Amino acid sequence: MTTTLITGANKGLGHETARRLIAAGHTVYLGARDTERGTAAAAGLGARFVHLDVTDDASVAAAVATVEADGGVDVLVNNAGIEVRSPEGEIIGAAELTADVLREVFDTNVFGLVRVTHAFLPLLERSAAPVVVNVSSGLASLTRAGHGYPGAAYPASKTAVNMLTVQFAKAFPLMRINAVEPGYTATDLNRHAGTQTVEQGAEIIVRMAQVGPDGPTGGYFGAAGPLPW
Repeated sequence: MTTTLITGANKGLGHETARRLIAAGHTVYLGARDTERGTAAAAGLGARFVHLDVTDDASVAAAVATVEADGGVDVLVNNAGIEVRSPEGEIIGAAELTADVLREVFDTNVFGLVRVTHAFLPLLERSAAPVVVNVSSGLASLTRAGHGYPGAAYPASKTAVNMLTVQFAKAFPLMRINAVEPGYTATDLNRHAGTQTVEQGAEIIVRMAQVGPDGPTGGYFGAAGPLPW
């Protein structure tokens, strides 16, 4: 039995990923910072709710203790992420970007990912087939930078996620650690402006959450295959 923890899983891509992995036979811990919403989402899916605020050390430590007491974890899906917009709802470009905005985005998307990954590494190392999936974005690609989306903080945070993915993969060669690009998916993050459904967006997350010990590691993948850094 494979046990999987998904952060930010009470809605959107995380919720759909949980649904799909439960259907595939995984025991899923649904991590969410809102206890009421997370509990309801977990109950609806048949998942186990664990309170998890990726920006809070104590919350992450408590989540580790809960999961460890129940037997540990094999797969970690770092899905929790935010985008910050102006009070008027406008995307914040480089000209308007402040250190405070960048810090807020990085606190969840980058520091939160590191906080959770670091905390769960001892449990993952006990697994016979440990896997980490970092939900990145096509906007993280430096090769493709300069097209479309005008924001600065969100793409920068996901580019950092890609580099961290590579470095974690090098440091832990027995784990399968990859970054994935779900595509432009309609979720609360983009105010449902995305052109894909969550079912489509979750496809690559679910696929990479199920890679075996002989699968790829240190890569950056979309549904159609590897992406340029």
